[in-house]
Amino acid sequence: MTDLTPNPSYSLTIRLDLPNHPGTLASVTGAIASVGGSLGQISLIERTLKISRRELEVDANSTEHAEKIVAALRELPHIKILKISDRTFDLHRGGKIHIQSRQPLTSQSDLAMAYTPGVGRICQAIARDPEEVFALTIKSNSVAIVTDGSAVLGLGNLGPKAALPVMEGKAMLFKEFGQIDAFPICLATQDTEKIIETVKNIAPVFGGVNLEDISAPRCFEIEARLRQELDIPVFHDDQHGTAIVSTAALYNALKLVHKSLPEVRIVINGAGAAGCAIGRLLRKAGANHIVMCDSKGIISNNRTNLTPEKQEFAVETSGTLAAAMKGADIFLGVSMPGVVSLEMVQSMASDPIVFAMANPIPEIQPELIQDYVAVMATGRSDYPNQINNVLAFPGVFRGALDCRTATITTNMYLEAAQAIAHLVPPHQLDREHIIPSVFDDRVVTAVSSAVQQAARFDGVARQ
Repeated sequence: MTDLTPNPSYSLTIRLDLPNHPGTLASVTGAIASVGGSLGQISLIERTLKISRRELEVDANSTEHAEKIVAALRELPHIKILKISDRTFDLHRGGKIHIQSRQPLTSQSDLAMAYTPGVGRICQAIARDPEEVFALTIKSNSVAIVTDGSAVLGLGNLGPKAALPVMEGKAMLFKEFGQIDAFPICLATQDTEKIIETVKNIAPVFGGVNLEDISAPRCFEIEARLRQELDIPVFHDDQHGTAIVSTAALYNALKLVHKSLPEVRIVINGAGAAGCAIGRLLRKAGANHIVMCDSKGIISNNRTNLTPEKQEFAVETSGTLAAAMKGADIFLGVSMPGVVSLEMVQSMASDPIVFAMANPIPEIQPELIQDYVAVMATGRSDYPNQINNVLAFPGVFRGALDCRTATITTNMYLEAAQAIAHLVPPHQLDREHIIPSVFDDRVVTAVSSAVQQAARFDGVARQ
């Protein structure tokens, strides 16, 4: 395995005192470089005749690497370390989100309208016409981010409390990119029926539900049931957000290698929520040749006790992942670190496309195969072509809320994927640019518009 690139998720703020004479700062930066740290901003806090007090931001690639960087600094003579803090932990202290009033409350008249007695008139208006709740409350622009903490990122079953930082982060993304008010709802149960019942009971507050980090196969039933029993859109981002962005990236990657989706052979490794959703969406988009693998290899009809989702992709062939990849045009990984070797990639068809999307460590490091693939993508921000769900879900929900759809259809997913792909024009398309940046302010508008058009075409838009 190649060492991961230092990145901000393992960054430190280090405050230290240096003797105020030439060369001391160079010794500090040299020590950081000697152990592979990546130096960011350097701030001068204070300077006297004797000392120079500085604050440094340094990226590492792991907690252990960060400790090595600090140890290297401690070995320098005449350097006094005043404070070391983890920037990621600092960002989370006190939580990352808060509620803010939209209207001022500065006088008695404001209070009389916003709360009692004036608010009673609003309650009666909604009681007479329940649809008025969309116009007169936060419901029209609010999403519940619901998890049970059973599949947190790639970390496993950490429970609802440990899942809360992820849900807070998701709420930030909804607000920053889609101007949507989203609330983290972390449930202290992993019982399917209780989760469904709880979400139904809180649904009056929300205009949509985003399911997050719920383990397979329970996530499939929870989403399906809630879609049947609620009149607001329900979207499992681990499934459909990943599928939309992966499909968008694949549309553009295929343009570069001059291959068509119906003709290519696709291997998907990982048969959980994301893998199954990607496979389904690619089939809807026209893919005809998909082999899905899990930890036991190719999902074959010869195997027993397959879940319904795996049975959907079962083929006559059996064998290992390595066998599946021989002659394949495309590899899509949503599985485990390090499961793909250079030899497996070399066995693929000419101009192979590899999306190694396991996080934080991909199925194979890009550095190992960059000379052997036509296009490479990962789930990481420090490599080109990041497959990031934030390209999809803010725009999907913005469109769904704005047209008041009761559900989200497969056609909406496909149109969202096309909209994302089209944001990279032909003259900008290359092997390191198949997908727009998450900070491209056109993305949400384009995806929202595509979703609304698809909703109207499908007859599910109510506004």
